Amino acid sequence: MTRPSYEHGASTVALLGETIGAHLDRIARTHPARDAVVSCHQDRRLTYDALRVATDEFARGLIALGVRHGDRVGIWSTNNVEWVIAQFATAKIGAILVNINPAYRTSEVAYVLEQSGVSLLLSQVRHKTSEYARMIAEVRPGLSGLRSIVLIGDEPLDVPLDALRWDDVAAAAARVSHDELATRLAATEFDQAINIQYTSGTTGFPKGATLSHHNILNNGLFIGEGCGYTPDDRVCIPVPFYHCFGMVLGNLACVTHGAAIVIPAAAFDPALTLAAVQRERCTSLYGVPTMFIAELALPDRDAYDLSTLRTGIMAGSPCPVEVMKRVQAEMHMTEVTICYGMTETSPVSCQTGKADSLEKRTTTVGRVHPHVECKIVDEHGAIVPRGTHGELCTRGYLVMLGYWNDPVHTAQAIDAARYMHTGDLAVMDDDGYVNISGRIKDMVIRGGENIYPREIEEFLFTHPAVRDVAVIGVPDGKYGEELCAWIIPHAGASVDLAAIRDFCAGRIAHYKVPRYVKVTDAFPMTVTGKVQKYLMREQSTRELGLEAAGRVVTA
Repeated sequence: MTRPSYEHGASTVALLGETIGAHLDRIARTHPARDAVVSCHQDRRLTYDALRVATDEFARGLIALGVRHGDRVGIWSTNNVEWVIAQFATAKIGAILVNINPAYRTSEVAYVLEQSGVSLLLSQVRHKTSEYARMIAEVRPGLSGLRSIVLIGDEPLDVPLDALRWDDVAAAAARVSHDELATRLAATEFDQAINIQYTSGTTGFPKGATLSHHNILNNGLFIGEGCGYTPDDRVCIPVPFYHCFGMVLGNLACVTHGAAIVIPAAAFDPALTLAAVQRERCTSLYGVPTMFIAELALPDRDAYDLSTLRTGIMAGSPCPVEVMKRVQAEMHMTEVTICYGMTETSPVSCQTGKADSLEKRTTTVGRVHPHVECKIVDEHGAIVPRGTHGELCTRGYLVMLGYWNDPVHTAQAIDAARYMHTGDLAVMDDDGYVNISGRIKDMVIRGGENIYPREIEEFLFTHPAVRDVAVIGVPDGKYGEELCAWIIPHAGASVDLAAIRDFCAGRIAHYKVPRYVKVTDAFPMTVTGKVQKYLMREQSTRELGLEAAGRVVTA
């Protein structure tokens, strides 16, 4: 009898039953002199004891400013030491940190601030072309709950804005005793909400996934266990803190193991990332596949000493097999792992292990995490046999509390048995390894044939001229949908539709051969490096003139 597509992560390692603030205090007592945070672009370095002291001071300052238990504190900033301090300071006083995408503009930030009810906002003044202070001044009159603004850094303002500075909060700490902070920490429970992260929102408004101490602290613990972290590890984190990748896979995986958080730059830069690895002797490096592709493509990559690397995490979007192989061989990351999950599950539910075979580590997202259950179901909710595609669902400590003030969407995402429906197509093999074949909405149905874009992408990635590729479905009057491949060629290389079709001929089924090819120098991306295929579909549909129902265009 075929086994069902169900696995649970049995573990001898217990879940942590403590708050994030209490956990930081415990780690700081155990490893007071070890590096906790190193910010290369700020030239700042904090030991674990120094991080504890800075966190306590900022937490007391927030109390002095009137931040109460359960209040929402927003943070709108790129990566820096202040972000890390704010993450732990809000946790200590039971406030809920609201992560705001640094790429947001006025309408988006106004929606998030109002929907979550942020009362105090921490923000940079600006970063590159993003004038955060100017945008805050524009939207503030329309916000009902925003009482206070605290600006990070000492950059001058060029717009009238009633705001405090970071140092003002530290100064206010003198009005609050350490005993008062300890009382607030003791009154905080680990099942309470601690963080709101807004999902991408490809259609309509983004939803605020609400996560508890228990959710993200334990997820960070088991991510770090999967990477084999010890206090000797130094983790280079070029991914944004506003996203789970940065603040959970990054900051919390490090802190739960007494490892060092290394911040290479305010935002991703491939050269600065490798320079940070070299300077700080990093043992682990994070990134989405496009980041690793950019690092591998640096003309002077061989000039960087990456010999201290042994592991790292690739996540955020499917990793091309060839990229994974190059990262292991050329960047010394022989133990690099793939993580899979979603914001609503804190985020990681599956991870590959260093003992896994090369095939498993390059063609799957590993097995289910400790203390987590996963199943793969058909459109009726029935568990499918192993080897059969279906929707991946996960259950356990990691499932979010819900979407903030949104019971309707919460009920649509989490069923009565507390399974989170991911919306991802997956298949589980006999050993319990999971392969993600794409989003349900990204699956292309051509003339009744189900086509999984990732399969085509993996194949096209082996073409010598292809640096990166994304495959989408576009409307077709005869077949319903046809395949369109967006291709970024290697520098100096050229590729066209005829070359791609010749490459595919006789090697993949005819219905999987792209009908259209678009050569480009970039994909539309989120700030976390996820390809926005819905925008690609919209653009390709316009460019190919496929809006009219039933219209057929010959490539």
